[in-house]
Amino acid sequence: MEYKHPWIPMTKATEKDMLESIGKKRLDELFSNIPEEFKLQRDLDLPRSHSEIEVTRRIQDLAAKNRPADTGRVFLGAGIGMHYVPAIVPALATRSEFLTSYTSYQAEVSQGMLQTLFEYQSLLAEILDIDVVNSSMYDMATAVAEAARMTVRVKKQRSKFLVPGTMNPEHYKVCHTYTEPVEIELDSIEYDSKTGLMSLNDLESKMDDQVAGVYIENPSYLGFIEDQVDEISKIVHEHDALLVAGVDILSLGLMRPPGDYGADIVVAEGQHLGSPMTFGGPLVGIFGCINDRKLIYQMPGRLVGMTRTEQEPFEDGYVLTLSPREQHIRREKATSNICTNQALLAVSAAIYLSLLGPTGLKQVGETIAYNANYAAKMLDGIPGVKAPALGKSTWKEFVVRFENGVTANAVYEGLLERGLHGGKLLTDEFPTLGESMLFCVTEVHSKETIEELIRAVKDIVSQGGAER
Repeated sequence: MEYKHPWIPMTKATEKDMLESIGKKRLDELFSNIPEEFKLQRDLDLPRSHSEIEVTRRIQDLAAKNRPADTGRVFLGAGIGMHYVPAIVPALATRSEFLTSYTSYQAEVSQGMLQTLFEYQSLLAEILDIDVVNSSMYDMATAVAEAARMTVRVKKQRSKFLVPGTMNPEHYKVCHTYTEPVEIELDSIEYDSKTGLMSLNDLESKMDDQVAGVYIENPSYLGFIEDQVDEISKIVHEHDALLVAGVDILSLGLMRPPGDYGADIVVAEGQHLGSPMTFGGPLVGIFGCINDRKLIYQMPGRLVGMTRTEQEPFEDGYVLTLSPREQHIRREKATSNICTNQALLAVSAAIYLSLLGPTGLKQVGETIAYNANYAAKMLDGIPGVKAPALGKSTWKEFVVRFENGVTANAVYEGLLERGLHGGKLLTDEFPTLGESMLFCVTEVHSKETIEELIRAVKDIVSQGGAER
């Protein structure tokens, strides 16, 4: 009797027909280009099959070795934050109406998702003090890159895009990948080695008739607050260039929104708004611009609009108003090659922001500011430790420098031994900062855990960074 694989509906007759159609006699001939010494000449040494309960127990044993990040013992950030996600956010966002939805091509059967994305756009436009927000990008890195390309499309005959020297290095790499093929020149602006603030003199010297846009981060990647935003905005606009601002949405319950200081394009990371940190993804990029048709028509991604019937009783309706993707229009006219957007995470962000409201957003921002500044102050009190090592004021993240021969890696490893995950090592990315680490403190970190961190760092530093 012919053997039939339980999961592959392939008969020997079908296999023979397929081989004959490509001029082969045996299945092995498909792999004739692989040298014999690289082929396994025996059966795989696989364990016996296990029952479901045995597999479950094995997985539980392996999982028990993990140290969960949501216990508030992780101080790693660098753009992706450990924030509390209310249980109602995943409960609503993973309903089948949202979870199984794809791109809302057919408005007549997608009103629920379209309305939710419209609310997402509206909420963020209000928070950012910007006129138009699209229905999401892949992440902040690609949003910055798309913004750079957008400034050049708007400011024709220009081909330069200026970025801060303290920019997230990963974002810079993505930006370079996006801009190099279209011959956009990226140039970094110098910064003050003590405050981290952008050098206005260097910015002014680099502003010529080839600069299409200037990017600033506030709060910056290294945590300090850029308090020269008005001066930067003035310089940029005096040279008829566009100002692109990268922000942290949760900081805007306390800080000025980018629209208030004249940003033309705004980008942000939406992972902080109701999505887990996991291992750095999936993420959701926030992208907005001012109400200028020259900019709106060059915006990447999708834009959901609202309309209504012409006669009473009026009924609202939602539709994809703008979708400048190569799949929808002539390829050479497309403003972006972004495909599947991050709609499910945008839904989570809309739910999260709706739950917080203005008061909640401010409270979360205040809690983060208090926790982070308390941790920085306590760390700065340890001999041989400087915190923050860059900038006068911080909000969530801050640089910590270790002196007297203690390496940042030794502190990092020492914290891991004590069940604490320190910040991101900066020694390679920013060697001028010395032996440094970027700590991230949020609302999930209790006072007790912060004080445990302080004791651990003090103990490690007092031992000269020696491992136990």
